[in-house]
Amino acid sequence: MRTIQLGSSGLQVPVVGVGCMRIKTLSPAEAEAFVQAALALGANFFDHADIYGGGVCEEIFAQAVHMSPAVRETLILQSKVGIREGMYDFSKEHILSAVDGCLARLKTDYLDVLLLHRPDALVEPEEVAQAFDVLEAAGKVRYFGVSNQKPMQIALLQKYVRQPLHANQLQLSIAHANMISNGIHVNTEEDAALDRDGSVLDYCRLHDITIQPWSPFQHGFFSGVFLNNPEFPELNACLDQLARQYEVSGTSIALAWLLRHPAKMQPIVGTMNPARLKECVQAAEIHLSREEWYSIYRAAGHTLP
Repeated sequence: MRTIQLGSSGLQVPVVGVGCMRIKTLSPAEAEAFVQAALALGANFFDHADIYGGGVCEEIFAQAVHMSPAVRETLILQSKVGIREGMYDFSKEHILSAVDGCLARLKTDYLDVLLLHRPDALVEPEEVAQAFDVLEAAGKVRYFGVSNQKPMQIALLQKYVRQPLHANQLQLSIAHANMISNGIHVNTEEDAALDRDGSVLDYCRLHDITIQPWSPFQHGFFSGVFLNNPEFPELNACLDQLARQYEVSGTSIALAWLLRHPAKMQPIVGTMNPARLKECVQAAEIHLSREEWYSIYRAAGHTLP
């Protein structure tokens, strides 16, 4: 699969990442078949979090891939920490213990990438910096990033954290695209002009931070997918027309829409279906024209001022 550089790290990663939040829904045999299918497609970047299945998802993955030192070197593993029951916790103590838990469950000595999950209102960036230094010195984490954070939160962390923050995982899809639309509707009085994220898209581009869109087929916060959804007839008609033109599925076109953006994003897809994962990977070879990209944007109900 085509690769991109993760942030300014020098680490080359597949342009489509495999999210493992739902791997708990598979039987052991199904999980093994899915992981092997992903690897056969060149999709060797696997995204985890310590809260996925209460840690069980990481355990299932390690079993499914038959983790060993030789296998580990063929994988790029990312996990996220910082969410606890009823709270968020970016304290040094919690970050260190949470990472140790991830490593134990994944049966590995290191993570390629560690992301801080959702923002902690009580974050003390000096503690985060101390935790990152310990993890890096011990060889437990190679690269760092964040998830669901806006520019000033990233800037506050980066003031104290010595390591560059290479990734920011954010919700983004054709039907959930305020991150893009507010930049198009600059200086208008339309609702689309509301900046809900502090221009995080431009900030990440300016600071060489790779955006990892999550829920790339959702139209709300886990409200459901827009693909083949009767609430989005014009969008699906547009996707279907382009799918026929490119001889792929609507899934491939929807993901190609994100990949066409010059920010060089790395969508994280959550499917556990090998056939659908193949459709996602096919998006990496599609380069939509400017006219096609905007036709999809408008078909989703977004307007141009």
